[in-house]
Amino acid sequence: MPRPTAAQYASGSATAVSSAVALLLLTGAGSVLATAAVAATALALGLAVAAAPALPRRRAAGARAEAPAGRTAPRPSATGPASGRVPAPRTGARIRQHSLRG
Repeated sequence: MPRPTAAQYASGSATAVSSAVALLLLTGAGSVLATAAVAATALALGLAVAAAPALPRRRAAGARAEAPAGRTAPRPSATGPASGRVPAPRTGARIRQHSLRG
């Protein structure tokens, strides 16, 4: 599972805090046990919100992997930027230009 981003942490934290305040106000929890239950619920909700975008999405049951009949997907150019080729590493004067050694 990929690590959560800063935006996911922020949205999860905001959800946990806002849902805790809302639940405390709506339920009128007065005992320690009720407050702990509300806090646990709010933390679980915040965790669910933070982790939901990181979960892999599944295809719908009716979705097909291939293109519709009569249409073909465009092929990427063999020389374009998305060709998958990695350019050769640069060597020479440019590397020595930024060297810390004289």
